Amino acid sequence: MNSQFHVPSWARTHLAALRMFAVATVLLGLVYPLAMVGVAQAPGLHHRAEGSLVAFQGQIVGSSLLGQSFTDSGGNPLPQYFQTRPSNAGKGYDPTSSSAGNLGPEDIADVDGRSSLLTTICGRSVAIAKFEGLPDSAAARPYCTPGGVGAVLAVFGPRDRTGQVATVQRVISVNEACPATPFVSEWRGVAVQCAPPGTDVAPAVLVPVRGDAPADPVIPPDAVTASGSGLDPQISPAYAQLQADRIAKQRGMTREQVLALIRAHTTQRTMGFMGEPNVNVLELNLDLDRHHPVARS
Repeated sequence: MNSQFHVPSWARTHLAALRMFAVATVLLGLVYPLAMVGVAQAPGLHHRAEGSLVAFQGQIVGSSLLGQSFTDSGGNPLPQYFQTRPSNAGKGYDPTSSSAGNLGPEDIADVDGRSSLLTTICGRSVAIAKFEGLPDSAAARPYCTPGGVGAVLAVFGPRDRTGQVATVQRVISVNEACPATPFVSEWRGVAVQCAPPGTDVAPAVLVPVRGDAPADPVIPPDAVTASGSGLDPQISPAYAQLQADRIAKQRGMTREQVLALIRAHTTQRTMGFMGEPNVNVLELNLDLDRHHPVARS
């Protein structure tokens, strides 16, 4: 009689799975994480592993990897600091709500009190020009009205086979609510009207009007658009230079001193060809506070 104990195949399968589970838990749940913690303590890696935190006067004030706003308690930009690009992360630069705006180039009409992406960009351009003390012409952008909304017409009338309006019957400046004066007086021989409250533009063809703004606006794109993550800590050198006169005035510096500081904080393209030159706003503002503090009255 064969007295050898026979383990059923289903039991052997489960035991093998349990052994694999135990081995994987030890290797991947203990050994690997501890090894990575050890590697992170190596010189040159420790600071990054800790979150690239930035200290000022003995206190942690942020991370060089995460943007932050430089505003007062009311959300108004502080004139003595370089300003960051807009952010759609929560109420702005919230690392727990990293996100983009999810609005595309076809979002050009303000609907039900919600500003379109185009109007938002146009409005930001006007606000920045005013904040920087620039002439009104500096705010000009293609497809924007001088008042800072999207230059978009809703054209009503019967359509041809291509979907275009064959005979124009009515034209509304869709983003200029009454009693505003439309940015153009007529379109294809028909007077342009302001947009009455509750106007339904679904039956109309939306026509964005480029205008005569330069193809390369004075105010750069990153000044008026948010990044994909909403957390970018950098701005373009062009946007930093746009703010130089204001910073010089607020800090008692010359423009050349400010520009030299911008150049010192400009990071060039990775390996000479990847990405674009950029300026870390937090590090730049901390350098201002260290060496060119605002005079207190």
